[in-house]
Amino acid sequence: MRGRVCLITGSNRGIGFEVARALANRGATVVLLCRDRTKGEAARARIVEETGNRSVEVLLCDLSLQADVRRAAAEFEARHDRLHVLVNCAGIFLRKREVTSEGIERCWATNYLSHYLLTNLLLDTLKASAPARIINVATKTMGLKLDLDDPQLENGYSFMTAMGRTKLALILFTIELARRLEGTGVTVNAMHPGVVKTELLNDLPGPLTFLFGLFARSPEKGAATAIYLATSPEVEGQSGRLFADEKPVSIGGQAKQEGLAARLWDVSARMASC
Repeated sequence: MRGRVCLITGSNRGIGFEVARALANRGATVVLLCRDRTKGEAARARIVEETGNRSVEVLLCDLSLQADVRRAAAEFEARHDRLHVLVNCAGIFLRKREVTSEGIERCWATNYLSHYLLTNLLLDTLKASAPARIINVATKTMGLKLDLDDPQLENGYSFMTAMGRTKLALILFTIELARRLEGTGVTVNAMHPGVVKTELLNDLPGPLTFLFGLFARSPEKGAATAIYLATSPEVEGQSGRLFADEKPVSIGGQAKQEGLAARLWDVSARMASC
């Protein structure tokens, strides 16, 4: 990975941190996209100390705000003219529905729409860096639902529905983006990390935090497939697929619905004005 530039969202903790540390340990230049400067700098210092790689940077961004995503993308491109690996990892749980200052439901804005926008803003740089890889941290799709007539859950909100439809959206985004990237040398795949014991579990109601914590895997194990997709020669050229435990798995449920990925792309483009 020496000489390669990698950008990871949500990389000051959990899966994102483990991916960043692993890529830095392999010699890559790693950019940590984080919302909080103090936490981002602490993560950077820890990675540098543990890997000996000083080519680790912090890029601040509030992913819930499109204006900040656009600023961060421009700042990244001012620093770097190449991007070989983009890992869209950041995610939040919200027990109650919130709306950003830009009028977008916060979970949808942070977990999905920001990654749609950031990826599209950086596509020219990714293409110029080919072969390049995009990895979306999602989940298996069975049972998840997405209503494109109400993507912001204005007519009924629950924290599990809010999170689930963003992960399904990332699968659909992966499918449609792979189609659009054919022949460019840029691949995009999604991965299922499983239930992972991170600080994110603390945002769940108490009983669910305890229940999920009983069988949650470590962040290192949760990150393994993303690291595999970012580095392994075995997946060179593969695109539009879902992986779990470093193996391709079938995409099921609503994600198989014909035309849904293209419809989501159009809805996302309107919401992100791109």
